[in-house]
Amino acid sequence: MRGELDLILSDLDDTQALEGLQDVIERLRDAFGVDHMIYHWVDSTGEQYGCGTYDRAWVHHYLEKGYLRVDPVVAGCFNSFHPVDWKSLDWSSKVARDFLADALTFGVGNQGFSIPIRGPNGQFALFTVNHTCNDDTWAAFTATHNSDLILIGHFFNRKALEFEPDRKGEASRALSPREIEAMTLLAVGHNRAQVADALSISEHTLRVYIESARFKLGALNTTHAVARAMSRGLILVASNDGPERKAVNTQTARLPQR
Repeated sequence: MRGELDLILSDLDDTQALEGLQDVIERLRDAFGVDHMIYHWVDSTGEQYGCGTYDRAWVHHYLEKGYLRVDPVVAGCFNSFHPVDWKSLDWSSKVARDFLADALTFGVGNQGFSIPIRGPNGQFALFTVNHTCNDDTWAAFTATHNSDLILIGHFFNRKALEFEPDRKGEASRALSPREIEAMTLLAVGHNRAQVADALSISEHTLRVYIESARFKLGALNTTHAVARAMSRGLILVASNDGPERKAVNTQTARLPQR
């Protein structure tokens, strides 16, 4: 799946119009094997754009009913900076239960995972994955794909922001010291297990650092991230296996955990 995902994200990066996001999100839905995937963006002027795989009848029904005002997902995500599993939201009110029952009749799945994203000038977006399955299956899915879904959501948002009228360029985001350490060790040829061992962290934690660096660098994969970090002078790597390279590795390994 990794190769397919990198290809789809590459196509997303090459998209030249908002309409192209629809094709990408359908391909991502199929790649992850879920029922629905949705991206909804509100720009700094209040204009909205959405792409996704919900039935159009549900989208029209949602708007006609004014569900935006009572949707627990929207309310929960607007007040959060972290991904939201729908099961963690408050569905106890009659309005919320009626809303959910109505959604299910239109083919909306009983499980959802939404990622709130905020832009630099007041933009707000939601990237959502929706599916029908039991709680255990969904918990396993989100645990496995949590990091990838967060990254994809931010890739969608970055592309959507490119199409916003009169958008000003965003300042580049600096890598954290730990992200620089990880990128440096990968650049000198260590595999992930070796990097994790050198930094005294788990491979899962290392993956978080790598994917955070990928997002900040606008990279499609780890190799692309390393190349961009090197080209921007964010990491310095010796060109041989002599003392200079060994000094880089030793110094990096001794830095304290964060």
